[in-house]
Amino acid sequence: MVLKGYPRISETFISNEILLLEQLGFQIHILSMRQPRERFSHASVKQIQARVDYLPETLLVPLPRFLYHNLLLALDRPRRYARAVKLAARRIRRTRRMTTIKHLFQAGYLVHKLLPQSGITHLHAHFAHSPTSVTMFASLLSGLPFSFTAHAKDIYTSDPAQLAEKIAQARFVVTCTGYNRQFLRNLAPGADTPVHRIYHGIDVRLFNGLTVNGRPRPPYRLLTVARLTTKKGLPTVLKALRILKDQGVVFQHDLIGDGDDRDVIIRLIDALGLSACCQWHGTQPHDVVLKHYKKADVFLLGCEIAPDGDRDGIPNVLLESMAMGVPVVSTQVSAIPELVQDGHCGLLVPPQDPQALAAAVNRLLTDTDLRQQIITGGKARVAQAFDNQTLIKDLAAVLRQV
Repeated sequence: MVLKGYPRISETFISNEILLLEQLGFQIHILSMRQPRERFSHASVKQIQARVDYLPETLLVPLPRFLYHNLLLALDRPRRYARAVKLAARRIRRTRRMTTIKHLFQAGYLVHKLLPQSGITHLHAHFAHSPTSVTMFASLLSGLPFSFTAHAKDIYTSDPAQLAEKIAQARFVVTCTGYNRQFLRNLAPGADTPVHRIYHGIDVRLFNGLTVNGRPRPPYRLLTVARLTTKKGLPTVLKALRILKDQGVVFQHDLIGDGDDRDVIIRLIDALGLSACCQWHGTQPHDVVLKHYKKADVFLLGCEIAPDGDRDGIPNVLLESMAMGVPVVSTQVSAIPELVQDGHCGLLVPPQDPQALAAAVNRLLTDTDLRQQIITGGKARVAQAFDNQTLIKDLAAVLRQV
């Protein structure tokens, strides 16, 4: 399994998938393109038995190692290496991006140094951008079949021709929403590669017996867990909080997460006069996030499509909130309606509409009957369609066909 980085705190769904596959009898070998960048990881990572090897991250410093392994591989398999070089040249002409050279060299390193005696029989990448580029070249150089899982940003910010090429060459593709599946099929209409929709899901047992606040009372506890990036719509969330504050609603908002827009978001909290009622906690381990769910009255997230096309699939935090019995408010973007059925197990509003977001939050705080209906519906929806121990069997069946 080729990953961009391992372990990563924001990619619990991948570590959960690896652990569940191991429990079903699969032997996994993790090939990571980056060293871990966080100081801690989720508890599930410690249970994973897979061997982990790291590829050289950059091109220049490890260049002698790259050249050594790629030269020997080219001498050993000249026809395969020539086909890989031809593919790399075509991709460079298409995008003018020289990172393709690094991906080819990483694949050559993987095939010559790490594959021999490893017992690996299939290559699978998580994320359709650079991990799949490396995996596609490694497949071409080794003759092993490959597949990949496409998620969100990696789909919508990739060059369409590059991504269509990967789909056409893969044995199969997995993606986590029906919305993504249709997009990928439309992108490569001539390819006969199967595209499977398999939701990530969550471990619903983790939330059994956990209870949240009863009937909400001021000061209300509002919660957002998200990476601080454009597609999460955090400015919309903060503007909605300002509207609630102006309406006399007394609340405490907890914001968990970090990201490239951290400084912008923190400045906006101050500019909107929310510093006294909005607290930013940074990235937190899952046990801490669970404690915040238990105290929350409403979970809100303002997802939108970013200017570069990036967008969410189904944020796992919505699944977790619903499983905990925390009613959710989000937007009608991408595949979120595949999870949140508006008015039944959550409330959905248009993106970039703080007025509508504020009104939806206020309804869930004050309409007791609606609130209970959504809490009950949310728990049932997650248990029925997003239990990862059920969904992993669908992925296992696809892998066993290979």
